[in-house]
Amino acid sequence: MFPKYACVILGLCLSVSSIAHADDWRSLPLESTVDRVQPMTGLVLWQDNEHTDTDAIQLEFSYMLFNQVVNAEGAYDWTPVEALLDRIASRGHQAVLRFRFIYPGYTQTAVPDSIKRLPDYHEVTAKSEGQDTAFCDWSHPALQKFVLEFYSKFAERYDTDPRLAFVQVGFGLWAEYHIYDGPMELGKTFPSKAYQAKFLRHLDTVFNHTPWSISIDAAEAQRTPFADDQALLDIDFGLFDDSFMQAHHSEYNESCWDFFNRDRYKAAPAGGEFSYYNEHDQRSALAPGGPNGESFEDAAERFHISYMFANDQFKYQKPDRIRQAGMATGYHFRVVKLQTDGEHTRITVTNTGVAPIYFDAYPAVWGIRSATSLRGMAPGEERVFVVPGDAAGGEVTIECDRLVPGQVIQFDADLAGE
Repeated sequence: MFPKYACVILGLCLSVSSIAHADDWRSLPLESTVDRVQPMTGLVLWQDNEHTDTDAIQLEFSYMLFNQVVNAEGAYDWTPVEALLDRIASRGHQAVLRFRFIYPGYTQTAVPDSIKRLPDYHEVTAKSEGQDTAFCDWSHPALQKFVLEFYSKFAERYDTDPRLAFVQVGFGLWAEYHIYDGPMELGKTFPSKAYQAKFLRHLDTVFNHTPWSISIDAAEAQRTPFADDQALLDIDFGLFDDSFMQAHHSEYNESCWDFFNRDRYKAAPAGGEFSYYNEHDQRSALAPGGPNGESFEDAAERFHISYMFANDQFKYQKPDRIRQAGMATGYHFRVVKLQTDGEHTRITVTNTGVAPIYFDAYPAVWGIRSATSLRGMAPGEERVFVVPGDAAGGEVTIECDRLVPGQVIQFDADLAGE
């Protein structure tokens, strides 16, 4: 599996010998420190959390409703999405968005009224989580067509928007690929396997820049198409685990991760949410031994986590611990060599983090970028970048067009030079 949007590392190490002989390069000093959570990584607060105005996080999450964007006549108005993205960006953060139709206790789905009014469209209201809950009519072609159209229009508008980091998608309760409590019926209250397959392939065509993810619960063979159509596993979607680090994580959750292939993180982000199975899981999520015998840092490394929803953690932890935990996720770059031949600069970078960066980012000198990107650089991997110009006395940076004002991609360096 190889991300279609990953940067192809064209021998940029560009046969460095063709630029200069080995003994023409001299080493330069460079000092730099990663001292904050990096963009597109870290612990995540919901956008309406009172603690969002902090540099201890870089990402904010929000559900959105389809009928917030599409009115009763079927017309699209992206104003609610724009307002949300602007609010999040104003704090120097980026958004993780998930559109959903149903939620326990809501007796109205988020299906636009233009579809609900159709005479042969019939929703079901039933108990879920002990509450009356409305469920969509997935047998109706209008709803099926709408969802594909919606994501086409959404991707056309936001696929390259710096305010948006990641998209989560799905069906069922909370859009988490299940109706474990309520009227679960394929093709009626939950999309058929055939439609799910069509949906997944559609998203693979419309999102070319923004990574999108599905719940690990989609591993369930009885309600999803992956076991029957294994070619779907070749699509570069990410995963999110909404009960991360719960007591039985090594059983059910890990089997789902394994089903989708543990190396999937190389193509798309791994994320999730601290378990809400009980108060202990939340209270101890960032304790030294975690809630159930493994620290968050160790779990983040094992699962190559880029981001983790942690909306309640300010009840239990101080900002410094939130920041420290966030810095244990995602990518972390270190410049291990900086050399010049007087006309070019050679920058050797390694990723000491637990996951790649999923957007193009370029080592640069004097603002001049390398021709190749850090995108997709795996943990422990090392790459060499050559930039025109002499870095002596110049500023070395990592440039990325997928940032909002106030964000910077940092790197470590402790080079003495010659």
